[in-house]
Amino acid sequence: MNLIPWRGKQHDGAGGESSPLVALRHEMDRLFDTFVREPFGALDWPGWSQGAWAPAVDIAETENDVTVRVEVPGIDPKDLDVRVTGNQLVLSGEKKESSEEKCKNYYHSESRYGSFCRNVPLPEVLDTEYVEAEYAHGVVTLRLKKTQPTPAKRIEVKVK
Repeated sequence: MNLIPWRGKQHDGAGGESSPLVALRHEMDRLFDTFVREPFGALDWPGWSQGAWAPAVDIAETENDVTVRVEVPGIDPKDLDVRVTGNQLVLSGEKKESSEEKCKNYYHSESRYGSFCRNVPLPEVLDTEYVEAEYAHGVVTLRLKKTQPTPAKRIEVKVK
């Protein structure tokens, strides 16, 4: 079977008129050419940044605490590293997944793996000594207690 490239055809239709279908074909050609040169590397898909995966994060703040929910499906809690550094919550981990299926007529094996690191800015009024973390159904829930902000204090300047 011979493949005939579509490149080089600048105009279709009578008199070299351009139509939305021609524009679509040119865009598809460009997409396939990019894919041949850089498979998956040049595509910007939601949730993926140059081949890296980052979990979704939800943050809720109340009067007394901050709740952070992180979706990490398929990741063993032992493979997660959660740290609070200053006013940054740093989540990192590694996803390892493999499946294997053997049948009479075929054998199928698939592996997916990769690491991630996500930095989440936090309010500065948190007490990092009181942090609770729970893992359930692929979601890590962190509760961080707020501290009372210190009121402004007037400092007297002494003259010598």
